Amino acid sequence: MTPDELKAPKGMTKQQQDELKQEAAKQAAAMVQPGSVLGVGTGSTVKFFIDALAAREQSEGLHLKAIVTTSSRSQKQLEGYGFTVSELADIGQADLIVDGADRVDANLDGIKGGGGALTLEKNVAVNCKKNVWIVDESKVVTHLSGFPLPVEVLPISASHLFTKFEAAGLEPAYRTQADGSKYITHYGNYIIDLGVSPLPIPAGLADYLDHTVGVVEHGLFLNLCDEVLIAHSDGTIEDRKR
Repeated sequence: MTPDELKAPKGMTKQQQDELKQEAAKQAAAMVQPGSVLGVGTGSTVKFFIDALAAREQSEGLHLKAIVTTSSRSQKQLEGYGFTVSELADIGQADLIVDGADRVDANLDGIKGGGGALTLEKNVAVNCKKNVWIVDESKVVTHLSGFPLPVEVLPISASHLFTKFEAAGLEPAYRTQADGSKYITHYGNYIIDLGVSPLPIPAGLADYLDHTVGVVEHGLFLNLCDEVLIAHSDGTIEDRKR
């Protein structure tokens, strides 16, 4: 399964999905406080957020103290607008991070990592005072389901872990590139996507993965998100808070 296949929209056209994302992104950009330390995630929704952030910077002058990001793509876009991007280690803690999510449930828990940056995304998320996600309604579910759970694994452990996950009924599949080769993360690791859906007791699965040797990180983001902006197809933006 490739990253593009993971992201294929269901139930709406790409144009409709993009329009929804843009509306939610504008509202998220309005939350950014002048002079603050900002975390910026990655993905298609965040791209629109960066556009909206740049528009605020141009019209108001936000004078952000620092910006950190979870991807080279977001960094390039931010720097293209004239923002200076810092390393997480240089800023300590961010005031706010705005990111997307692949799925979010009724408890504001989510699955992230469709773009392959789950380890860095989680590192930034846990070092931030407030986490805000922006999504369109297609990403919202009652229970976490409908999207493979990414698990970043050490290459040396990958074969054994694949067998272990298969025996546990978690329906593993290696993340691959378009040419069929294994996807390599920023840290030189593989990703095994777990296809089981809905996820059986997310907190229990997270604990299992946290204590499995060879697992670097997983895409279950539990008790991290504080607020979700949901763009609905009727043009409204729903604001859910934990």
